[in-house]
Amino acid sequence: MNDFGRNTQKIIDLEALKSNYCAVASLAPKSNTIAVIKADAYGHGAIAVSKTLASIVPAFAVAFIDEALLLRTNNISTPVLLLEGPLAERDINLARQYNFWLMIHSTYQLDWLIAKDYPKDQPVWLKVDTGMSRLGFCKQQLSDVIIKLRNLGYKNLVLCSHCACADDINSTKTSIQSLQIKELANQYDLPLSLANSAGIISWPETYGEWNRLGIALYGVKCTNGHTDDSHINKHTDNLSLSQLQCKLKPVMTLQSSIIALRTIKAGEHVGYGNQWQAARDSIIATIAIGYADGYPRNVKTGTPVLINNTRAPLVGRVSMDMISVDVTDLSEVAIGDVVQLWGKELPVEIIAECANSINYELLTRVSARVKSVYC
Repeated sequence: MNDFGRNTQKIIDLEALKSNYCAVASLAPKSNTIAVIKADAYGHGAIAVSKTLASIVPAFAVAFIDEALLLRTNNISTPVLLLEGPLAERDINLARQYNFWLMIHSTYQLDWLIAKDYPKDQPVWLKVDTGMSRLGFCKQQLSDVIIKLRNLGYKNLVLCSHCACADDINSTKTSIQSLQIKELANQYDLPLSLANSAGIISWPETYGEWNRLGIALYGVKCTNGHTDDSHINKHTDNLSLSQLQCKLKPVMTLQSSIIALRTIKAGEHVGYGNQWQAARDSIIATIAIGYADGYPRNVKTGTPVLINNTRAPLVGRVSMDMISVDVTDLSEVAIGDVVQLWGKELPVEIIAECANSINYELLTRVSARVKSVYC
């Protein structure tokens, strides 16, 4: 047996990343498609992702200023939108210095912007609440905000809102939000931004001058429910949802390796609490990954992993550094074999369902001790 080490790593396919961006952006060729790289690019590595996309995107978006400053310290000069806006008054000065675009969603941020004399030619995004009830000015406040900024000479304003239910392709909420934001954009003669990943893929009516591409950039599912694509194909130049899903490629593959194999008798138990009991003589593989690596602790027995192109079920509880898998039915298995936890051949959505979670959480929870390998 050759040395193999603790082969616990996430493989990040940068070519798939670029392919996904181009595929989704092509659905809305009249829009500018921003790449959202908050939360360390959804766990994929913001520096590598931004360097890969810098030449083809008009702007990046992050949650707050620390994430934006990280890009500048790594020589990324592309404009960066702060989705939560300034969270301290000093953020206004930093935004001016480093060419960050500010999202303004509250009166305290507006007061800071005016007090600090933010450059009049810089884009200022105004967030309006159309039903998410999280961030944004209410529609009754918007007129006063826009008048105040225009009187001060701010002309590069963008009206923005956020889809609450675009992932549910059977919901009517997205169409209602789209009508609301478009009425406001027309009323104030402003460019708009509403579409997120699910909006771009499933709701052409949400397209604006700016779209914000997040989770779909990383090649994972962003919609729920069944559709016949009929409401999607309102524009003949749009790909159907099913066609696009075939084109998107998972960017992250989380993998590890087998570090032990043992044969147990029927009736013996595996793992903490002895919750799993073998119904037959079984071969159990120990895999070098656990909840300290970000693998979800609450996945249930039967959650699949992929070994030598064959699915095998997890058994017992997830430990801090290891999991146990029943490999009795695999024809060939050996210490050192690579194990895929999710990725190109095993969609992360399957694991998320087993953990009663969502793909967003699993991708962003992979811990710092898991090595990133870019290819």
